[in-house]
Amino acid sequence: MPARKPVNSMHELWSYGCVEVITQRQVKVTPRGDHSCVYSQKRGGRVFSCIDLITSYFTMKTSLLYLLLRLCMPLLVLVLLRPATVIAQTSEAVSLFAMTGSVQGTLTLPASGSASVVALIICGSGPTDRDGNNQFMKNNCIKMLADSLATAGIASLRYDKRGIGASKEAMSSEENLRFDDYVSDAANWILKLRADKRFARVAVIGHSEGSLIGMLAASRAKADVFVSIAGVSEPADAVLRRQLMAAPGGVADIAFPIIDSLAMGKTVSSVPNKLMALFRPSVQPYLISWFKYDPLAALRELGMPILIVQGTTDIQALEADAVAMKKAVPSAQLAVIPGMNHIMKNAPEDRMENVKTYANPTLPLSAGAVSSIVGFLNK
Repeated sequence: MPARKPVNSMHELWSYGCVEVITQRQVKVTPRGDHSCVYSQKRGGRVFSCIDLITSYFTMKTSLLYLLLRLCMPLLVLVLLRPATVIAQTSEAVSLFAMTGSVQGTLTLPASGSASVVALIICGSGPTDRDGNNQFMKNNCIKMLADSLATAGIASLRYDKRGIGASKEAMSSEENLRFDDYVSDAANWILKLRADKRFARVAVIGHSEGSLIGMLAASRAKADVFVSIAGVSEPADAVLRRQLMAAPGGVADIAFPIIDSLAMGKTVSSVPNKLMALFRPSVQPYLISWFKYDPLAALRELGMPILIVQGTTDIQALEADAVAMKKAVPSAQLAVIPGMNHIMKNAPEDRMENVKTYANPTLPLSAGAVSSIVGFLNK
């Protein structure tokens, strides 16, 4: 390519040959019988705007047309050069009937409106909505996962669990809620998707607590494949003990006797104020129903292809959990994602910096996690 050179007039530029806009600051000229040359302000010469380039030819013909184009061209250039809007997906509002009320969800489809595979995405514990958010933290991790799957041609359904978001009315009271209610809802969603003729296979993706719910529901409703993201390998009471060990002020010494009682199926009437948020009387029946399940036993009963996804900077589920799950089912595929935290985003090991990502809805998902899940579901 010849060296860049200054150009001092529009007529001189056009005299070289065909002109093509490269950027707002550069134009490409294809000379007659020569290779392309690029002219830019950085290398000298005048900067020619899109309007200048398009109208300069006509200035050699008629000044009246030139004036008209100078007035109208900004709008025309915006229309012609505006990037086309690409619709990568479509969404449908869906609902599931439950005895206590309807459970609301979102079915996300590729732009074509159909897909061979549809994945039921089950969120984690606490007041987490279908997008992966709660009233204190917004990170959109589950919504981002659904969007990523749609871009790869995979449909998905995510939903607000009972008592959360648009499904708030589906929980009659906290005292009456049981872990099995969540499992039943997930199993019924699988059956609903199975009945949809647009889909040939139904996958279940469980995130965090949703991993155990997903295992049990996938087994009950006969899903085709299962994906665990940031799931744990121990029963919930053991996980709770592990997490409370790091709490200051002797919390573990006070909490462990309560956990022991709940693990044996017995409620506790006297709970210290500092532990009321965890063990309030109204939530104890739910904890008892949750503690009885062993994730590894549930995983062994699946009898279907399994993918285990775990990040190395997850401060809630450990890499050791993923290894234990793989050991329990040797045929399972294990994807350990370097630098990925609990909400599937890249984060440092430092706890404070890691937690900051939980409230960052613009931070993208880990590319490694997305590619592992998409590759597994497309097999």
